[in-house]
Amino acid sequence: MKRNLLNSLILVALAVPGVAMAEDSPVSANVGFVSDYLVRGISQTSGGPALQGGIDYALESGFHLGLWGSNISWIKDFGATGTSSLEVDTYAGYGGSFADDYSYDVGYIRYNYLGDYTPVVGTVKADTSEVYGSIGYKWVSAKYSYSLGDFLGVPNSKGTNYVEVNASYTLEGMGLDLGAHYGKQTYVGAEADAAKAAGFDPSYADYKLSVAKDVGGYVIGLAYSNTNAKKDAFYTTGLGKNLARSAGVLSVLHAF
Repeated sequence: MKRNLLNSLILVALAVPGVAMAEDSPVSANVGFVSDYLVRGISQTSGGPALQGGIDYALESGFHLGLWGSNISWIKDFGATGTSSLEVDTYAGYGGSFADDYSYDVGYIRYNYLGDYTPVVGTVKADTSEVYGSIGYKWVSAKYSYSLGDFLGVPNSKGTNYVEVNASYTLEGMGLDLGAHYGKQTYVGAEADAAKAAGFDPSYADYKLSVAKDVGGYVIGLAYSNTNAKKDAFYTTGLGKNLARSAGVLSVLHAF
């Protein structure tokens, strides 16, 4: 199923007139590989690799929308029964620049987890909707994301949010892109309050350092990520794997 998704993304991209040849086309596509799929410092594949791909549509006006997919394993790793090994995200937004060195973006993203599965007792379906807003200055940006409902399987968690600061700087002479990231995931709601009352705070911070280089049209990257999340059932699978551990990640991305 996941392989079919990626193949479909590639075929759709190549079938759209101008995608592969016209640089001014509003449609672009990408495919990639990561040795470990991390979201906000938490592994979505229990430390395993992932194949990923997406299609984006962006207008000069600043409006943009897209579709992106990846294989995942965390839902079943935590004990859900059934089939759920694919994440497909849909998103739309509006962005632009002002005062020369400033940029902004606001939008909506829906994390969809496909498959027929029964969540673990005490949890709900993982599908999540967020709105976000970001502002950047030169090579530094800040972003705020807010959950509109239950967040990634946690019931009664509307308002759970993520604040992040990102920096990206290119060493022109070496063709290297350096990146740094810091984020804070804050859980709110009844379940988070109950966890805190029991002596465990599910909220945590994460950081990442990365370097990437374009080699013949393929962007090869290396990153180190870590979190201060407490090792608890909240982040530990039924097989005892801590999904919030430190991780080194190799990535390869090709854009059309």
